[in-house]
Amino acid sequence: MKREVLSHLKEILSEEQISTNETIRSHHSKDESYHTPALPEVVLFPRSSREISHILKLANENGVPVTPFGLGSGLEGHVVPVQGGFSIDFSEMDDILEIREQDLLVRVQPGVTRSTLDKALKKHGLFFPVDPGADATIGGMTATNASGTTSVKYGVMKDQIRNLEVVTPDGQIIHTGSLAQKSSSGYNLNDLYTGSEGTLGCISEITLKVYGIPEHITAARATFKEMTEAVNAVTSIVQTGVPVARMEIVDESSIRQVNDWIETDYEVNPTLFLEFHGNEAGLNQDVAFAKEILSDHGCTSVTFEKDTQGRMKLWEGRHNLAYTYTHAYPGRSMMVTDVCVPISSLAEAIVFGREELDRQGLPGGLVGHAGDGNYHAFVMIDKNDENEMHKAEQFNEAIVEHALARGGTCTGEHGVGIGKKKYLEAEHGASLSIMKSIKKALDPNNIMNPGKFIDIG
Repeated sequence: MKREVLSHLKEILSEEQISTNETIRSHHSKDESYHTPALPEVVLFPRSSREISHILKLANENGVPVTPFGLGSGLEGHVVPVQGGFSIDFSEMDDILEIREQDLLVRVQPGVTRSTLDKALKKHGLFFPVDPGADATIGGMTATNASGTTSVKYGVMKDQIRNLEVVTPDGQIIHTGSLAQKSSSGYNLNDLYTGSEGTLGCISEITLKVYGIPEHITAARATFKEMTEAVNAVTSIVQTGVPVARMEIVDESSIRQVNDWIETDYEVNPTLFLEFHGNEAGLNQDVAFAKEILSDHGCTSVTFEKDTQGRMKLWEGRHNLAYTYTHAYPGRSMMVTDVCVPISSLAEAIVFGREELDRQGLPGGLVGHAGDGNYHAFVMIDKNDENEMHKAEQFNEAIVEHALARGGTCTGEHGVGIGKKKYLEAEHGASLSIMKSIKKALDPNNIMNPGKFIDIG
C-alpha cells in the first residue's frame, strides 16, 4: 500500500483506530467458513459515518479494496479480503441510537450485536425476531439478509428494514427509506442494499421493525419414522395457516449429536422442533390444531414445553448443532452450506441431500427451517485431504443443482460470498447482467468487497 495512503489515514482516524498488527490482521482474514483466509493490509475502526465517508473517498481515489467486517460469523467468506486493502471493522460503532416503542422501531449502528439489542428491547417489552443462531452484528445480518428459526412467522432481515444509512463508494452518505410503514415513492433501495454483502457500500445505520414480546410461548418436539412424513406435516401446517413461530427439522444424525451434547435421550428419528407465540386462548387452539395435523402425518410422539427452562433446553440442541459436530469430529473443519426450495419440494430435497452426503462418504447432518423450505448441511471435512475437499465440493454442487432444478435458490440465508458465486449465472440467467450493471454504476472502481458476489473486472 502506498505510504501516502497510510499517511492520509492518520489524518482521518486516531492512531488506535488504525492497525497493521499481524494478529489483528489475521483475525480479519477469515470468517467461520472453510474458505482460504487472506490478510488485509490494514484494519480500520471507524466511530462515525463521517469517518467511513473519508475512508471510502480515500480508497476510491487510490483504488484500494475495502472489505466491511462485523464479527466474522459468516459462512461463505464474505469478510475475507481476497485482494488485501482495508478491512473496516464496525465494532466501535455499537450504539443503540433510539428506541421508538410507540412506532415499534429501533435505530442502531452496525456494530450492535443481536443479543445486545434484545437485552435493551426487553426493558420496553419488545424483541427483535431475526435469529441466525450466531450472535452476529445487525450490520452483518443486514448485509447478508440473514434469517433463521423464526423467519416462518416474522420474515427475514429485508422484512424488518425500514431505513438504512449507507456510505457509498465515493463517500456520499445516503438514506434509503423512512420511518413510514409503507411507501410507493422511488426505487426500493432498502432491498437493494440489504443482502448486498458489502459490495455496494458500507451500512452505517439501520432502522428496524421490532415486536411486542408474546404473551405466551409454547415449544414442541415431534418425532416421525420418515423424513417425508415430517416435511409433509410441515407443509400441512403452513397450508392451513397455523401461525407457528418456529418450525425446524432435524435429521437422525443430528438428533444423535444433540443427545450426545446435552445428554438427552431423544428418539433417533427425523424430528420437528416447533414454537408457538400468542395469547393463551389463541395459542391453545393453534397447538391443538397443530397436534391433529402432526398425528395425521404419522407423528409417533410429541412433547410440549411451556415453561422457560424446558423451552430453552429444547432449543439448546438445535441452536448448538454446529458446535456439537465440531466437538464430535476433532481435527476436522466444518463446511456449512444451505439451499432453499419450494416447500412442496423440501422432503425430496432433504432426502436427496442425505443420500448424496452418504454417497460421498462424508460425515455430517441436515437441518432445516422447514416452514420456509430452507435446509442446511453440516459437512465435516479434512481440509488437508484433497480428495475429501473435492467430495465436499461435489456434494455442495449436487444439492445446489437439485434445488435450482426445482425453482429454488443456491442460498436461502448464508449469502453468496465466495462459495456460491459460481452458481449465480445458473440461477439468475440474463438478470445477472442487470446486477452487474448496478454494481458498475454504484461502484465503478470496484473497491467494495471485490472478488465476492458480482465480478465486473
